[in-house]
Amino acid sequence: MIYLGLDLGSVTCGVARSESGFIASPLTTIRFHPDDYDTAMDRLLELVQKEHPDKIILGWPLLENGDRGERAQICEQFGRVLENESGVPVILQDERNTTKESERILIEADVSRKKRKKVIDRMAAVRILQYYLDAEMNKGG
Repeated sequence: MIYLGLDLGSVTCGVARSESGFIASPLTTIRFHPDDYDTAMDRLLELVQKEHPDKIILGWPLLENGDRGERAQICEQFGRVLENESGVPVILQDERNTTKESERILIEADVSRKKRKKVIDRMAAVRILQYYLDAEMNKGG
């Protein structure tokens, strides 16, 4: 089973991949003009055609109290369109703190600020996908 994990931002979308269903790995970062989700969608659909995932795990940026803010609603709508256009199930995964955790890991690994900026979105996508895979393993699914 192939999984893609996505961390959708306003100008980038970090992408992670797992073929094993156990370990998520960084794949790429898709860049687009601010809030140009049509371009992001087109590039993701090309990637879906290339990678043939069975499931797409999309980060769902809930507010700290669990409410759905504007970013969460954008991701929900994006996920619905992506699922309809690609035919691949899109699952929303709570992504609270994934970017902060990724930043902390990169700082601890002594990665320069310039290099962190280039990989942070992919790292956040890895965390999103890994959270999903870990939860599925714990469920036995």
